[in-house]
Parts: sequence; C-alpha cells; structure tokens
Amino acid sequence: MTESVVTSVADPSTITPLQFNNTGAQNLIHLELRTRPFSIDREALMELPESILLCLFPNGVVLSQKQQQQQQQTHHEEEQREVYYVDFDAACLSFILSFYTQARLSYYGTEIRPLEPVQVQSHLPSPLFYRQAIIVLREELEYFAIPSQSDPPLSATDNSLDLTLELKQSCGQILIDQLNIFTALQRNVKRENNVAEQHLIDMLCMSGFTRDDTWGYRSAEPHRCSITSLALVLLKTGITHPPQGTVEMTGPANLARMNPQVDSPQLTTAQKLLLFWRKPARKCWWDATTVDLTLSDQHPRQIKLWARRVWTLELSLI
Repeated sequence: MTESVVTSVADPSTITPLQFNNTGAQNLIHLELRTRPFSIDREALMELPESILLCLFPNGVVLSQKQQQQQQQTHHEEEQREVYYVDFDAACLSFILSFYTQARLSYYGTEIRPLEPVQVQSHLPSPLFYRQAIIVLREELEYFAIPSQSDPPLSATDNSLDLTLELKQSCGQILIDQLNIFTALQRNVKRENNVAEQHLIDMLCMSGFTRDDTWGYRSAEPHRCSITSLALVLLKTGITHPPQGTVEMTGPANLARMNPQVDSPQLTTAQKLLLFWRKPARKCWWDATTVDLTLSDQHPRQIKLWARRVWTLELSLI
C-alpha cells in the first residue's frame, strides 16, 4: 500500500443497510451470540461502531419489532419474541457496552446522553465540543503454522491429526499471549522502513493510546486459526470544560453557555480522527516470526508462524 496506511471500507451503498424501527412498546433486541442469549436496548445497539455492527450483521438486517404472537395455554398466554442468531463473542460485546456506559457516565454525569437543541449544536465548530469520542481499534488475525523441513513430520506418527491440532492450538496461544497492540506493526515499520505506518502509530499515541498499551479484549475464534482483538480508548480532544460543582463529569453542562479551554495542537490531531467517524478504515499486512515448540511427541520443532493482520480503525461519538 503506497498511497495511504489505511483504506476505507467498501462503499456502504453496496451493503444492505441496517434499519431500525422504533415503533412498538418493546425496546429490546434479542440476540443469540454463539448459543448465549443476549438482550440489548435498541438505542445502545444503534450507538455501536459501524465496524462492529457489520460484524454482528454482515448481511444487514431490519431490526423491527415482530408482531406479538400469543399462544393460548391452559391458564396463561406465552409471548413469542424474535431472536437474531449472531456469530459474535458475547464477551466482546459485553466489553464494548461496559466501556461505553463508563464513557457516558464520566462525560455526561449520567449513563444516558442528554439531548441538546439542534440549533445550539449547529453553532459549535465541532461535535468534539459536546460529544464523548472513542477510538475503536479492532484486529482480525489469521495465522498459519509451518514446521521446518528439517523437523520430524507431523504425519509420521499414528496421532498425526492430534499433533496438527496441538500445533495450531499452541501457536494460537502464543499469539494470544502477545497482548501489546503496537509490537507487530512496529516490527513491520523497522523491517520495511514504512513512514506511513510509523505516522499511524504516532497519531494514535497522541490521541489516547500509549506505546505499551495492550488489547482490552483478545480471544481465539472457535474452530478457526483466527484471533480477534479490540481496544477502546477515549479520544484526547484538547478540550477541557470547567468543573460543574459537585457533579463529576468532563463534558459541558450547558452547550449554550459553555466556556471550554482548548489546546489547539491537540484538537487539530483529534480533528484528523473525525475522518474515521462512521467511516471505518482498514489496513492489512503479513507478519512472520519463528517459534520453538515441543509437542506431546517430545520432538522439538522450529515453527515459522505467519500471521495476516487486518486492523479496522474507527471513531465513535456517543
């Protein structure tokens, strides 16, 4: 990639849109995340980053409340509800929702964002002055374990299938234990002297990350040589609102009468990340390392571990 370190995700017009119908008394969406029941409020679901929504519903879905169906039982009626089956880790979604709740609480002083008049918002230079901003960084990693030609072949034993599975699981665990966010990309920068990638790291570290930050969520995908990781941080905007008495909040109490202090260089950096608001961007690269493993057959092996990493970067305003 020569022009840019990240590329925009495919044009949303080519994807079935996510539609939300708020009619009806019920405000909960019922999901089944890999056999685990999970209910989420419609507003909370709509507030999720675009990249996460596309993971939850890759083909698009119309989230409208199904007409209530009732079956007459012996002495009561049972309500039938619509359930959406989703191939997504419930622990990851819980991590996102928990972070968003804490972010709203620290900024607005409440778990629900207060609505302000549109006329007031239109006079402000940027939504960063009145909305909490979160940087969303997601990594999808696929790995391939290739034994050295000089090592004993896995197929030479009766339990070759077990050894192959053990090899994949052991390599996967090695990668899962590598929690530092920027180590692999920094390694790629040193190998190829890629200035654009170094600029990406610098920009993220100026905006909320630190160079030794670790993934907030990192887990292997079931039945695949794949690992999904997610990091969420509050964007450093350079905007400081005066304290609101005894109310613990970092956001403005009143848009019409706010008097913030602004760090102009920091705000300029934060404004660059607004390009990724509702427009997630991706970067893909290959990474190779060598690991030494001894499997249950007690033969030491030197494994070439290839990893294809895809980063998705997005800014979320809540």
